[in-house]
Order: sequence, then structure tokens, then C-alpha cells
Amino acid sequence: MVGLKLVSKCLDIDAGKKPIVILNKEDAEELGVNPLDRINIFLKNRKFACIVNISKDFVKSGEIALYKDVWSELGIKEGEIIEVKRREKILSKKFIRKKIDGGKIPYEGMKEIVKDLINNNLNDLEIASFITALHIRGISLDEIVSLSKAMLESGKKISFNKKIVCDKHSLGGVPGDKTTLLVVPIIASCNLTIPKTSSRAITSPAGTADRMEVLAPVSLRAEEMKKVVEKTNGCIVWGGALDLAPADDLFIRIEQPLDLDPLYIPSIMSKKKAVSTTHLVLDIPTGRGAKVKTFGEAYEIGSDFIRVSKMLGIKTVCGITFGEQPIGYCVGPALEAREALEALINKKEPADLIDKACSLAGLLLELVGKGNKNIAYKCVLSGKAEKKLREIIKEQGGNPKIKPEDIEIGDKKVDIISQKNGIVMWIKNQEIAEIAKIAGAPKDKGAGIKLHVKIGNKVKKNQKILTIYSEKSLKLNEAEKYVKEVEPVVIIEKLSKNMLIRKLEEEKYEKSFVLER
Repeated sequence: MVGLKLVSKCLDIDAGKKPIVILNKEDAEELGVNPLDRINIFLKNRKFACIVNISKDFVKSGEIALYKDVWSELGIKEGEIIEVKRREKILSKKFIRKKIDGGKIPYEGMKEIVKDLINNNLNDLEIASFITALHIRGISLDEIVSLSKAMLESGKKISFNKKIVCDKHSLGGVPGDKTTLLVVPIIASCNLTIPKTSSRAITSPAGTADRMEVLAPVSLRAEEMKKVVEKTNGCIVWGGALDLAPADDLFIRIEQPLDLDPLYIPSIMSKKKAVSTTHLVLDIPTGRGAKVKTFGEAYEIGSDFIRVSKMLGIKTVCGITFGEQPIGYCVGPALEAREALEALINKKEPADLIDKACSLAGLLLELVGKGNKNIAYKCVLSGKAEKKLREIIKEQGGNPKIKPEDIEIGDKKVDIISQKNGIVMWIKNQEIAEIAKIAGAPKDKGAGIKLHVKIGNKVKKNQKILTIYSEKSLKLNEAEKYVKEVEPVVIIEKLSKNMLIRKLEEEKYEKSFVLER
């Protein structure tokens, strides 16, 4: 294939990890490339795929302008001569087209797609086409397993010298779900290995990694993570620092703006397999405002996970949990970390958080033949779970003596007051999550919400129903305005006099997109 030798021009512009270069229009025409096409750069026996932008005036003919992501990766210096060629025809496009036409992609095809994704050979339109085709045409169990294996092979694998390696995952969609901060120490205190890798928030006010980061560092390398697990039986770390199934992050980058998530099963299972998981409990929160709305849908999703898990050699049990209100009372990284620590210290409240954590831990203990929910609850009551969490915090580099009051929360706050007497009929998960995000979560770890009521509670006029915390006055004001628009806590006098919930005259409902991995 004919190429060009061009003079490098290094731009001090960060493209957000995208390998972008700019060609002069004449050189682009000679190579036969258009904007967003890929070219290969050859330098010192290395080949690197880049995204093409084209300009008439910004670069001269015979030059190539490189964004910082490219020249820093390859160690290119200003004025260095670089050989450039058009990207050769790639096989993965044939498999993407096959799916668009309604066919099935074999393992070899999934492997080609993931390989080209990792090597920057697919542009955003091609990746979007693949994701959209999976959404419209559906993805079979065989394709899920094939894609899971291909994604697994794209990254690192972490092995432990254990016959049983436990894990827990939640499909998410319910704010305040800090359950992992209890489940991991419960399981680890039962002398079982549970290397929990977690995500940061993608579309929620707090991911598990955000919550844990309030207590201890989470950006551990693979060897650091293994040391923590070897000493304590468990860890709670950010998966993004471990390079496990890196293709998933590249898929998420396109899924999020499309509001599509057809890859959630291979995404989750590839990462579980990457840390040598043998036994998994999957939490499926279900109900109004949750990601999964009905029990029928929950059973279908759970069955798919169990089938795929079996094909990948992982024993899985699913827990369908109540998802119609936040877990506990707090939403936001610091508030949730404080509440999780308080729960392990006082061993009684919040009751729903402790019950959910012990129920999921109990399912996992039953799966491995080591106990049940009662054993999990005893770990909390005896203080074993709290002690184990503090051990994990210490080994991850945090303060093992941390107290709930040591955790700083936003110093700006506003109380939201009930305007009437009644009972709480509904707490809107999506609106609660949005309020916390407007207040600054998860970036501002001290931002979030503390609820003072739960569904079924009696409320008096002028009683506090929630408090919004923020680190910035402007964000707090915006969050308070939003509360007035959405009524996040619905209070009624009594159901027999409130059978009409709402009048709808025009289409106002907008489905929210929840993407948590």
C-alpha cells in the first residue's frame, strides 16, 4: 500500500485518549482518506492506528499534526519524519455488517471486533453501528459468551491460589446502594476470598469505587490488589486501574451517548472471569425507578446471567431485591461511606441496608456451602465485619481507625420540608439521583442527599423530608430549584382518597438511561 513520509508537528492538545492526527487536504486525497477514517503511523518498528482530521490551512502539505495523545505515546519529537499509510481493509467490518443484516457473529468475529476496537482500527460510527445492531437484532447466548471471552482476552487476568473465589455484582439503578461495603467484609470475615473490582459512577451520583475512595485509595495496580487480598481475603478497588477487559470502556464511551446498553452481560462477566471468579451473587434491584422494572424482566435477566455464567464456568445465584427507593438514607460518596461505616458499628440501622447486605452475602455463603443469611448477620453483630473492613481499609492505604464523624460532607446544606400531613407513598429514585448529581456528586464527594423518611412513614406538615448537601452554594441552589420541579418524595393523605396519582395531558415522561458496570 502506497504511503507518505511526513514531517511531524506536535500539538499540545489533549484529545481525551483519542489518537487524533491532522492531515493537509492534498495529502489526505493522495492517501484516499476522509475525516474520521483511520491511518497507520509507522515509527521505529511500531505501527499505531490514528483518527484522521483534515485541514486546508492548519497544516501544510508534507506535514502531519499530532495531538498529545499520539506523540507522547510514541515518543515522537517535533520535526521527526513519519511514514503514514491508509488503514488496510479490516475483517471486523464484515462481521458488523453481518449483524446489521440479522445474522449471528461467531467467536472469531467477536475476537476480530474486539481486537480492532483495542487497536483503534474502528471509528466511532463503526462501533455505534455494532452496538445499535446488537440492540435492534438482539444478542444470543452464544454471542454473549463469545463476546465475553473476546473481551476477557483483550486485557489482563488476575489469578488467586484458591479453589473458591467469590464476587458480588449489582445491576444498579437504585441510589444509595452501598451494599458492597458490607458484603465484602462479611464474606472475607468468613475466610472466603472476594476480590471486588468496582466501577466509578457513570450515570449515577456514586459508584462503589467512589464510595470506597472516601475510606481508602482504590486505584491499585494488579500486584497491589493481590497483596491486599492475600492479607485480608478481600478488597474493594477500582477496576479501571487494573486493565481488565479494556474493550468495555471503549464500548461504554459510545453506549452512553446512544442511551443503549446491549453489552451489559458480556461486560460484567468478562470482568468477573478476569479476576478468577468461581462463585457470584448478582443483585437485581427491581421496581419503579430501578433499572429493572418488573419481576418478569428480573427473572429473564437473571436466567440469562445464570446460563452464561455456567457456560463460562462460574456458579451464579441471583437475588431479586426491592428497588423502589434508595438503600439506607444517604446518597453521595461521602454520605454513603459514612452510613456504611455507621451500619457496621451500630449493627442495627439502616435496617434495609443491613438486611440487603446480609441477604446477598447469605446467598453467596449458601452457594459455596459455607452458611446462610444468619451466619452473615452474625458477622455483623459480632463486629467481625467491621473489623475486616478496617483491615481492608488499612491494606489499601487508608486510616483503619476512621470514625463516621471523620468523614467530611458538604458544608452547604438546605432542608426540604413537607408541605402537608400524610404518608410517604413514593420516593423517586431517578429524581433523587439527579438532585445529588446537580448538588455536585460524585465529583464533589461531600455532595449528596440525606433522606429523613422512607416509603410508608407518616409525615407531618413542616417536617424535614430530606437534606441536600453541597460543597458549592451555586450547585446547592440549582439542586433546590430542581426539587421544586420534580417532587422527589410523594406524600399523600391516605390511599383511599388519592387514587388519582397524576393528570397527564402531554408527553412529559423521559426515560432515564442508567449505565453501571
